[in-house]
Amino acid sequence: MEFSTADYSIFVLLLVLSAAIGLFYALSGGRQRTVQEFLLANRSMSFLPVALSLLATFQSAVAILGVPAEIYRFGTEYWFLGCSYFLGLLIPAHVFIPVFYRLQITSTYEYLELRFNKTVRIFGTITFIFQMVIYMGVVLYAPALALNAVTGFDLWSAVLTIGLVCTLYTTLGGLKAVIWTDVFQTLVMFAGQLAVIVVGARRVGGMARVWHLAEQQGKISGIDLDPDPYVRHTFWTLAFGGVFMMLSLYGVNQAQVQRYLSSRSERQAVLSCYAVFPCQQIVLCLSCLTGLVMFVYDLEHPLVPSGTHISSDQLVLYFVMDVLRDLPGLPGLFVACLFSGSLSTISSAFNSLATVTMEDLVRPHCPGLSESRATLLSKLLAFGYGLLCLGMAYVSSMLGPVLQAAISIFGMVGGPLLGLFCLGMFFPCANSTGAVVGLLAGLAMAFWVGIGSLVASTGGATPPANSTVSLPINLTTPAVLTTTLLTPTTTPPPSPTGLQKFYSLSYMWYSAHNSTTVIAVGLLVSLLTGPTPPSAVDPRTIFPVLPRLLRCLPARYRQRLCCGVRFPTQDAPHPSPTAEKRIPNGLGAAPRDGSEEQGYGPPAYALQETAF
Repeated sequence: MEFSTADYSIFVLLLVLSAAIGLFYALSGGRQRTVQEFLLANRSMSFLPVALSLLATFQSAVAILGVPAEIYRFGTEYWFLGCSYFLGLLIPAHVFIPVFYRLQITSTYEYLELRFNKTVRIFGTITFIFQMVIYMGVVLYAPALALNAVTGFDLWSAVLTIGLVCTLYTTLGGLKAVIWTDVFQTLVMFAGQLAVIVVGARRVGGMARVWHLAEQQGKISGIDLDPDPYVRHTFWTLAFGGVFMMLSLYGVNQAQVQRYLSSRSERQAVLSCYAVFPCQQIVLCLSCLTGLVMFVYDLEHPLVPSGTHISSDQLVLYFVMDVLRDLPGLPGLFVACLFSGSLSTISSAFNSLATVTMEDLVRPHCPGLSESRATLLSKLLAFGYGLLCLGMAYVSSMLGPVLQAAISIFGMVGGPLLGLFCLGMFFPCANSTGAVVGLLAGLAMAFWVGIGSLVASTGGATPPANSTVSLPINLTTPAVLTTTLLTPTTTPPPSPTGLQKFYSLSYMWYSAHNSTTVIAVGLLVSLLTGPTPPSAVDPRTIFPVLPRLLRCLPARYRQRLCCGVRFPTQDAPHPSPTAEKRIPNGLGAAPRDGSEEQGYGPPAYALQETAF
């Protein structure tokens, strides 16, 4: 199906407005002349734009295509993922955000140096860079490939245009431009999905009939309380396994934490986490309703000839183009919706990668770098990562079947990084050696299970090169993005045993499994090599979760649970941002002179330089 002039006009309008927002913030305010303004929006954002940006960051095109395909094929069981959003956002709001915000850091991995040492910080930074560089090219290329296969929309024109526009406004406008373009793109995503649902439901007799027919066909799932972790989707898998997945994204991921830190106060940061909860539920409902409408529409108006094999993401696009074919401009609105998802995710990747590279790899080795040079270098890093994204998109086009593994890498890395932060924040006895060994063990376990599952589920078969892969799940469920495509639709094979059984662990438990591996190995190694002395632990880097959960215990027992670390002002009120004592370079590094920072309790401790 060819696009009309109106469709192209709406798509171009999306790009022009996105670029205009970047130019506006490049030429207004402080004109991005300081590193803090460029990377943290001068810590001036209110909760609502931050919340919408949090939503858009991981609401990629993968989600817009993938979740409806999941509902179409397997029914509404996936909808129970919404239950995990409650704890998955409540815990970051009251555990991770207070710790990160009060430390006034810029990069999440600065925390690892404050808690452990430079070695752990570097390991965490390199792991994150590897994760995002691999993924950002795929998240740009794969939706463009699916769109090209269905509509004839020129593949490389779309990839280059999106990549360059995204690079432009991220480099010129900094984080403030990224956040406000995310707000605009979120509204476009809502409009595109809503248009498809309304028009599609009207053409099949309304939403009541959609629900009735879907229920007749067995697509409305009940609550499956099977506790078996090897069952792909159950209530427990989605509601509780999903919590760990959410924590790896909304708790410790640099792209999200950077948005919390851009808030004008800690309260605004917490409110942004609360505000994103209903937004996530709305997005999940829209995606699930799209899948149900698509299923019923396909029953009455077959989208593809019988016997034709297409991937699930292509089916979503066939549905959209068929439903909206008589309404000029609406197909273009959906394409704008699709690429808004790509733009928001990629721009967040550029900005967060520039931040961790600048703060974790450049500044520690160039302490005399002036503010103007540091700002210029941050912009060049964002620009460089933009070009790298285009290069990774080209590499993705040549990967063929390996593309599926590249997509899965994002989810394999999130769990171990969550485990590393939890190890440092919840266990004062953990030391730097345990942290590094635990992280490596978690990554090894993640790649072993993830790649083993991928190979086992394909049965060794090799899809044709450059075939369109299914992207069934969004970045908020990144553990194995190829599960829907790889799940057989014919008679299921015999129940697996041994390693095959291990590989069949539900992808929703991957984050929990891998983060637990990091914590268990990290604690064991720490105990074997000597726990960190209480006097060497900065209390600001610890969240005393057990003492707070067990307040009924006598004080002396709760103190033992803290491993000897004292928290003299852990419940003291914190001052407003105007009263806070800022760090001279404005980048949020913790005070290093041993003086007490106003409102932050005990003196800052010198960074540990213990050898790995």
